[in-house]
Amino acid sequence: MPNQSTRCILSIMETYDVIIIGAGPAGLTAAIYTSRAKLHTLVIEKPTPGSQMLLADMIENYPGFPNGISGPDLATLMKTQAERFGAIFTTETVCEILQEDNNNNNKTRIVRTDKTEYTTTALILATGGGTRPLTYKGETEFISRGVSYCATCDGAFFEGAEVAVVGDGDAAIEEATFLTRFASMVYIIHKKDSINITDPKIKTIPNTEIEEIIGTETVERLTLRNLKTNTLSDLPVKGVFMFVKTENTAFLNALVSTDEKGYITADETTKTNAPGVFACGDVRTKELRQVSTAVSDGAAAAKAAIKYIEKINQ
Repeated sequence: MPNQSTRCILSIMETYDVIIIGAGPAGLTAAIYTSRAKLHTLVIEKPTPGSQMLLADMIENYPGFPNGISGPDLATLMKTQAERFGAIFTTETVCEILQEDNNNNNKTRIVRTDKTEYTTTALILATGGGTRPLTYKGETEFISRGVSYCATCDGAFFEGAEVAVVGDGDAAIEEATFLTRFASMVYIIHKKDSINITDPKIKTIPNTEIEEIIGTETVERLTLRNLKTNTLSDLPVKGVFMFVKTENTAFLNALVSTDEKGYITADETTKTNAPGVFACGDVRTKELRQVSTAVSDGAAAAKAAIKYIEKINQ
C-alpha cells in the first residue's frame, strides 16, 4: 500500500462523500453499502482489487459457497456488485491524508495520491494487515501451490505434511501453532538468534532466510541461507507460510491511533479517534482476520460513515 516516499502529483481536486482506501473484502463490502445508500463513493486501491483474497486459490470457509470459491473470483464478484450500485474505482498510490476545517467547522479530509487530490466527508481505511512485496525466488510461481499467507485458510490442505513458517513475530508463532493441528512438523524460519517454543511439533531454524522456493507442480523444498555462516542447505517441505510483518499505515502520518503492532485502534463500530475516519478489516485491532470478519467490518464501517454524514448534513 501507500508510503511516504511516493511523489504526489496534484491536479484538479475531486470531491466525494466517502473515500475507501483498499479494495479487499472489507473495502469492497463498505463500497457496496455506501454506494447503495446513494453516497458518492470512491475506492482507491493498488492495480488489482481483492487484496490478499487474490492469493487464495480456494476459499472454503466463506458462507454461501459449499464447494469453495477462488479468491480472485470472489473479489471480482464483490467489485462488480459495488460498481452496480455506483461505486467508482481508481488505481492510485496514496501519498498522504490531511484535514482542513470548512466554514461549518466540520473536518474535510484531503487524500493526495500520485495522480490527483480528492476531498471527502468520510474516510474508510481498509488497507489490510501488512501484505509485503513478493520477494523470495520462486514465491510468485508457487502461490496457491504450496505458498500461503493464511494458516487458518489453507492449513487443512497440508494434513500430515511438513511445512515451514517464515517470520519471528507473534503472528508467525500463532500461525505455526495452529498448523500443528494438521502438519506433522512445522519449521519456523527466522532471522533472530532464538525463539522460545515448547511445542514438540515446532522446530525453529534461527539466523536463516529463504534463498529459493523449489518444486515442480507444487512446493517440494526450500533452499535456506544461514546469515552467520553464509552456507546453504535444503529443507524438504510441502508448504511455506509467510508471516513477515510490514506496515500498511505509514502514510497516515499519525492521523489515527495505532497499537504497538501498527494496527489501527478502532472499536467494533470501526470508529477511530479521528472524527469521520473509520478502519475496517485486517488493518483494525482485532482477534480474527478472515474474509468473513472483514466483510462484517466493512458493513459496520459503511453504516458508521453513513450515520456520520447524516449528522454532518443536519
